[in-house]
Amino acid sequence: MKLWAVLPAAGVGKRMGSKIPKQYLELSGRTVIEHTLKLFVDHDRISGVVVALGPEDGYWGSTSYAAHPKVLRAAGGAERCHSVLNALLALEGRAEDADWVLVHDAARPCLRLEDLERLIDSLLDDAVGGLLGVPVRDTMKRANGGERIDATVDRSALWHAYTPQMFRLGLLRHALQDALAASDLVTDDASAIERLGQAPRLIEGHADNIKITRAEDLPLAHFHLRQQGRID
Repeated sequence: MKLWAVLPAAGVGKRMGSKIPKQYLELSGRTVIEHTLKLFVDHDRISGVVVALGPEDGYWGSTSYAAHPKVLRAAGGAERCHSVLNALLALEGRAEDADWVLVHDAARPCLRLEDLERLIDSLLDDAVGGLLGVPVRDTMKRANGGERIDATVDRSALWHAYTPQMFRLGLLRHALQDALAASDLVTDDASAIERLGQAPRLIEGHADNIKITRAEDLPLAHFHLRQQGRID
């Protein structure tokens, strides 16, 4: 049984307002995706990393991991779920259905090693798999379809879903294929598993595992990386 990582990285990051896809923006001397990849490539329990890239990607070749022997390239798809499935299919012949796959957003460069270790150690013997997350701390409101509040939602059972999300390769491949056959473009891997009637486990991580989405997230990511001691 092996552990593999998958990074869907075919998005263009429209909300960033940048001509460069967000995963290739400069962050503390490296690209965002290089910070993200380093944690997985350097991890001795991860057998390999598959990066799903868009067909028009002209930036990957200039990264420090483009020719790394532990990194494979797969074709990205129209949506995240397509990219993840393509990455899983690219592992055929290398991985077994019983192997574990950790799917992580390329734009989450601040994942802590301790959170990654906790996720792996907590789920290796789990029947389903699971994901990193953080319990919701803010008061949550549900809108009425516009800009008015319909109701205040009980937050006691709500979590923010983060990545990595860790599932058996065969189960996740089947779950994604089933979702896509039903034209259900699931936005994360846990959702695909949930469609099969399974209940993924929530493993609490740290809130600094942010996803870079807007321009203001870059200086925040720099702050978190510095606080973690990963940059000077």
